[in-house]
Amino acid sequence: MTNFIPIFPLELVIYPGEKLNLHIFEDRYKQLISECHKEGKPFGIPPVIKKKIAETGTLVQVTSLEKKYSDGRMDITTKGVSVYRILEVIDSIPGKLYGGAIVKHLPNDAEGVSKQLQRIIDGTRELHRLLHVIKTFDKPDAELKSYDIAHHAGLSLQEEYELLCLLQEDQRVEYLRRHLKKIIPVAASIETLKKKIQLNGHFKELKGFDFGSGKK
Repeated sequence: MTNFIPIFPLELVIYPGEKLNLHIFEDRYKQLISECHKEGKPFGIPPVIKKKIAETGTLVQVTSLEKKYSDGRMDITTKGVSVYRILEVIDSIPGKLYGGAIVKHLPNDAEGVSKQLQRIIDGTRELHRLLHVIKTFDKPDAELKSYDIAHHAGLSLQEEYELLCLLQEDQRVEYLRRHLKKIIPVAASIETLKKKIQLNGHFKELKGFDFGSGKK
């Protein structure tokens, strides 16, 4: 299915099912959010990568208008709905401050099950332990999907986008598996290096070499 949606490009990736809080302050997006909230319409968040709007993005629904300020600024909560691909960007819409895009909505195996997922969850927790990061998931392990883990796995913005473009759960889990296999040894080596560095500068109780007490 193809249709037109208003878009709100941001330098981030949001996944289907993910909750995102936004502070809206630009006039064009105050207009966009006001209309979408009033009419119950979704809008698109295409990631901006290297100053360019990416082709694949996420359809987002406003779930709550938390606060509206006297100057029109807003605090809102949103939730990712589905994945789309941009066919054409529409920079200017008559009577609107914001732009939009003609998009194709993509079939996505968001509820798929992968036998490898628990290994990904355990690997992510191991990464957090090595980096001394305290993170908790909002769901029990049995309910987690790749999208729930992606932002916790130390992916770059480009890597998060690459995962968004994968439309099968098994593909996303495999992507995360390869990433963790690569990054965990790096994190472990950094932790070892940190411990070595921390030793330098400490007072050390060392016994000096005894040359004897004879004098010439």
